[in-house]
Amino acid sequence: MSTATTATTAGTPGTGIGGTGTASVRSWKNPIILSVVALVSLVVFALGAPGNSVTFRLSQSSDAIVLPSIVVSAPIVGWSCALAMLALAAIAVLLTRAAVRTPTWLIAVFALLFLVAFLTWVVGSARTPNVALYGLLAGSVTLAVPLIFGSLSGVLCERSGVVNIAIEGQLLFGAFAAAVAGSLSGSAFIGLLAAAVAGVLVSLVLAIFSIRYLVNQVIVGVVLNVLVSGLTGFLFSAVLSEDSQRWNSPPRLPVIRIPILADIPVIGPILFEQTIVGYLMYIAVAVVYVALYHSRWGLRTRAVGEHPKAADTLGVNVNRMRFMNVLLAGVVAGIGGAFFTLVAVSGFGRDMTAGQGYIALAALIFGRWNPIGAFFAALLFGFATNLSNVLSLLGTPVPDQFLRMLPYVVTVFAVAGLVGRSRAPGASGIPYIKG
Repeated sequence: MSTATTATTAGTPGTGIGGTGTASVRSWKNPIILSVVALVSLVVFALGAPGNSVTFRLSQSSDAIVLPSIVVSAPIVGWSCALAMLALAAIAVLLTRAAVRTPTWLIAVFALLFLVAFLTWVVGSARTPNVALYGLLAGSVTLAVPLIFGSLSGVLCERSGVVNIAIEGQLLFGAFAAAVAGSLSGSAFIGLLAAAVAGVLVSLVLAIFSIRYLVNQVIVGVVLNVLVSGLTGFLFSAVLSEDSQRWNSPPRLPVIRIPILADIPVIGPILFEQTIVGYLMYIAVAVVYVALYHSRWGLRTRAVGEHPKAADTLGVNVNRMRFMNVLLAGVVAGIGGAFFTLVAVSGFGRDMTAGQGYIALAALIFGRWNPIGAFFAALLFGFATNLSNVLSLLGTPVPDQFLRMLPYVVTVFAVAGLVGRSRAPGASGIPYIKG
């Protein structure tokens, strides 16, 4: 009896009991993708490398500390990065044959090499093979600000079990309210407060219909986005455009420079010469992460998002917890919307968010519903968007549409499992009915 049981167990693949567990560990998806990308990089970045040098400027002449520019040979960088990527792909193949998962560090190094090779190749192919790296990074952080607020809003909602498709509407209504309130009061800070209130109003409608009346959360989110777009568009045409000086001329938020930190080469001016919205972004990421994983509130939030029945059994009011977190998410997204009218430009425009809420939702998925992951995913989207703008000015042969497509391709890879399986909270999108 014992012998038969042992034989059966040993012959069951992937059980991890008496067997090798190879079936559950071995997956050829990552090695195949890395190998294909490495071969394409060899053809494009190495064999197709431009024959000139590329200059990356690290600072501008007005900085307190002026760093020397980096000048590299495009063929040397192309061949070095391509061969290194081929080596990493080979390591991934060998590890998979040994039933070992591809480590995260290997994928991260591979991605970094690809980015360096791509930048060198595309800048080297431009009419002016010279780019300001500090400007590229600064623009990336700036463009990522509303995406980070939007993705944090999504984290708060989905970790509670509510799908927030209405991020686009929250950002847009926040931008509208900030412009109107800032114009009427003459204070950008009043506009910032109004943006937070506007985000809460959109969240309130989302919470009432999806939590109280159990309406499909995706449908409610889409309807809210269309409603806010139509409402703000109508008011823009009927009110703001008629008297823009009174209704649509908000003051901009002042830039706050932190001494000493702002003098750090390259990153100092990027990170520490921000408006209050930028500093609130840093605070929001840190607070949401710490609260979500190191507080009683965070434990309850994750519980109602993963196992609401168990949380209810332990005395947690599931729907109240979800309701309050959705409203809190509205505050975060509303502040992100204020960026458009109080920082980026001084005035509201029809549908000026231009789908940034949907991009924030993609960043949320790419970041695996984690505040830190969503933060870096939003930075990636901001970097790709700014890169396309910069390269179009340099006159590269690569179409802008292709460059704008890159972050979405990365997101597809992430969701498909290139850097691990992206799994939403277990009860996300599922209404909870007590009893």
